Amino acid sequence: MTRELQKFVKVYLSLEQAYDTTCQLRATLHSYSERYVRGVRCGLEDVLRARELTVGDYEGLTDIAFDDENTLYEYLTEMYRYLFEAGGSQPLPPD
Repeated sequence: MTRELQKFVKVYLSLEQAYDTTCQLRATLHSYSERYVRGVRCGLEDVLRARELTVGDYEGLTDIAFDDENTLYEYLTEMYRYLFEAGGSQPLPPD
């Protein structure tokens, strides 16, 4: 996980922020420097490819618990599509 992705996840995908879809997360991310956005994108691509992030790791960063890794990776895949492929609306983590 890149430093940029770790910071992004801790700040914007944490329990306090992840359920707020009014903040226009995509626009917020892309308002940062190109280097930071690239770090988040590359980090997320690496996480999705390697699948080394566990539900415990994610909960440690965000205080959000997923039932299993498949559900976590479905969420992260949808988040990637939302942030970098202009896919639909911001996905929500589990209740």
